[in-house]
Amino acid sequence: MISSVRGQVLSIGLDHAVVEVGGVGFAVQATPTTLAGLRRGEEASLATALVVREDSLTLFGFTDADARQLFGLLLSVSGIGPKLALATLAVLEPDKLRAALAEGNTAMLTQVPGIGRKGAERLIIELRDKVGALVTPGAVPASAGPDAELVRTQVTEALLGLGFPAKQAEQAVDAVLADTAGAETSVVLRRALTSLGRKR
Repeated sequence: MISSVRGQVLSIGLDHAVVEVGGVGFAVQATPTTLAGLRRGEEASLATALVVREDSLTLFGFTDADARQLFGLLLSVSGIGPKLALATLAVLEPDKLRAALAEGNTAMLTQVPGIGRKGAERLIIELRDKVGALVTPGAVPASAGPDAELVRTQVTEALLGLGFPAKQAEQAVDAVLADTAGAETSVVLRRALTSLGRKR
């Protein structure tokens, strides 16, 4: 099991980054939020989970061990594969996901593409009692909303890492922030990428 990687970020794609470890480049699948925190040419450290299939070995990366544990729990549910588990963490931050499972909030869980009402109910039944064990004592509650300037900086740098020109990236991010004040990094990044994709 490869539980973590640390090394220079060689490249950043839409759904993965390549991290060089000991001369070997590892392609690591990750959420937009995780990728937004990486910088090409700089060192990165990611908690990872290796998913083994008959025809593939896929490495998934996370900002911390907590997100990796949630990923593992999601995989333990029937019908949830690694891509859907990663999509769940992309749409719902770990704290929100944990709260949705603990409170039985199917509406929040069905926001994830690929998870319907029955799938959400199955997640709640199987994981409600397990997520409580992952809550760290004295955890600081999430703030009311993300800092707009920090989000702007993170998303702009992520777009630069993906190869977009600085001016084009800044304009796309500013346009998204103007429409979605208080949005989280992952939401802004997705919408900015959609906007830039239409212009290409």
